[in-house]
Amino acid sequence: MKAELHIQTARRETRTYLKQAFFTPPFKVANITEDKRADPLKLMLMSSSPGVLDGDDYQLQIDLAEGCSLELQTQSYQRLFTMKQGASQRMHVQMEKGSSFCFLPHPSVPHEQSSFSATNQIYMTDGCCLIWGEVITCGRKLNGEVFQFSKYHTVTQVFINNKMVIKENVLITPATMNLTAIGQLEGFTHQASLIYLNEKEPVAELRKTIIAYLAQQTGILYGVSAAPVNGLVVRLLGQHGEQLHTCLKTIAGQLPQPTLRQSKSVAYEP
Repeated sequence: MKAELHIQTARRETRTYLKQAFFTPPFKVANITEDKRADPLKLMLMSSSPGVLDGDDYQLQIDLAEGCSLELQTQSYQRLFTMKQGASQRMHVQMEKGSSFCFLPHPSVPHEQSSFSATNQIYMTDGCCLIWGEVITCGRKLNGEVFQFSKYHTVTQVFINNKMVIKENVLITPATMNLTAIGQLEGFTHQASLIYLNEKEPVAELRKTIIAYLAQQTGILYGVSAAPVNGLVVRLLGQHGEQLHTCLKTIAGQLPQPTLRQSKSVAYEP
């Protein structure tokens, strides 16, 4: 199935609103913003499909006008079903000056013999803020499906003023890789990453706060590195998708964003 989604935001006085939303089945978009008078605009991306099926081709476009703030959420885990040909997804995000975008989708669960490829391209301009995350599981672990999928491949590229500043290339082909080896997953079954870019924030102090929080968690390995530009990249290894997703959401709640109110933020002490 070929499916498309196109979201456009605009700004009116002090708030971001949904200017236009175009989507074809199985996609749906719901506005879940509680306070309609303040940012961010919160949208939920929903699907009438049980998951990604063989032959699916998804095209997603997100356009943020100047000064807009959008938090895009997902409804549930993304299940990748058994496939013969494979499935693909392309997501393009265009961020105008001073806009803010947060996207932390639920974990992906690749079923046995699934094959999935995704390309994400995020184009930022001056004064933008990005929070972008991903959680990849080993499959239906409780059903005994541990790395029995064929391929999982995601490429994420981030540009600032058309100059590439980050490129992440995650390729997992269990049949041809020793995932327990040193330098691979080393016994862990789940992995997560978070990219935070914000040219106006002191990331050195933020890094200390994030490390202090992650040090309190059990059963995970973590790393927090400086990005090539002003920002941070967080990487996690663990055994449970929900735990890693919760970690990403908690970290995101501590990250300043230009147009968001920070009254609910709580600092973590070492």
